[in-house]
Amino acid sequence: MIALSAVKALAKEYKNEVIAQRQHLHANPELSFKEFETARFIKAALEKAGIVHIRSMAGTGLVAEIQGKNPNSKTIALRADIDALPITEQNNVGYRSKNEGVMHACGHDVHTSSLLGTAKILSALKDQFEGTVRLVFQPGEEKSPGGASLMIKEGVLKDPVPFSMLGQHVAPQIPVGKVGFREGIYMASADEIYLKVIGKGGHAAVPENNIDPIVIASHIIIGLQQVVSRFASPKIPTVLSFGKIIGNGATNVIPNEVLIEGTFRTMNEKWRAEAKEKIKKMAESIAEGMGGKCEVTFMDGYPYLENEPALTKRARNYAQEYVGLENVIDLDLWMAAEDFAFYTHHVDACFYRLGVRNEAKGITSPVHTPTFDIDEDALEIGSGMMAWLAINELKV
Repeated sequence: MIALSAVKALAKEYKNEVIAQRQHLHANPELSFKEFETARFIKAALEKAGIVHIRSMAGTGLVAEIQGKNPNSKTIALRADIDALPITEQNNVGYRSKNEGVMHACGHDVHTSSLLGTAKILSALKDQFEGTVRLVFQPGEEKSPGGASLMIKEGVLKDPVPFSMLGQHVAPQIPVGKVGFREGIYMASADEIYLKVIGKGGHAAVPENNIDPIVIASHIIIGLQQVVSRFASPKIPTVLSFGKIIGNGATNVIPNEVLIEGTFRTMNEKWRAEAKEKIKKMAESIAEGMGGKCEVTFMDGYPYLENEPALTKRARNYAQEYVGLENVIDLDLWMAAEDFAFYTHHVDACFYRLGVRNEAKGITSPVHTPTFDIDEDALEIGSGMMAWLAINELKV
């Protein structure tokens, strides 16, 4: 039986190495599906930790396994995403991004280094637990179709199917030292919407000779708000937002067309499909009724994320053992999307949050901003706690 104190001691022992790994990754970020150097760095770190069962997947992804005693008895999976974002970093730190215009602004450097720390802890203890831990270093979380979907297609959840799967994500709104869990549905699906409103351009002084796509586009945007306010059940969280409108006319020029881009998010797959049909029909009919046309295109994104209740309850209990009852908090629904959701539709999975905020140090910026950073004390907690969760989950 592995003692909690042994895991905590190893997490403390490896803390500085994990911090160094995080700072290296942060300084050398790579965009989705281009994480070639990142993958090489991860593989070298795993091999240094004595892990030999390593294979490539989904181009730049890696899957490794730590085999304990009786390795075929049970397999669980642990996941970290490895890609960065197209953001120019503004932090004045020694590990600032060296790749101009690319930044680890969503904490994937934290997820990766933390899992490397977890891997080293588990490798050191492999003679003391039964089963196999599958480490999933996943590319392309930030870019559709999502690296998770590609890894699933290539068999990351097969031979054997994992008994359960765990993933963690930084939470800049949660103080360092605390972690968060939520049973059941947690995050939204996300689909991109592209509308092309086609009219007939001309001189703005003679609108009767034109079919104004800007006016049509305005009616479409207002009309589509009924999808949320009148068609969606109040019991199903739903968001429809348009963030980009391009109508390249002038003060005296009505353009031929207007381009609109937006996002649709919800937490129910049946309603997700129905809503997209309504959006398409409404946009087309409004445009037609005003003498124009509307071409509607959807780019299907990630499904909603659902944490399996029994697994999440167990994980929460293990976390309470590790960080203390008072340091495990309940999470609210989150309308952001995350491709870990794909895993949750195939195996029992739990996606939890790791607190990284420290107001005293001025570390408060949200993810996806050029000043995002973390209190690196979170890395000792992240690596050690995930190891503790894995060890206990293998005993279920």
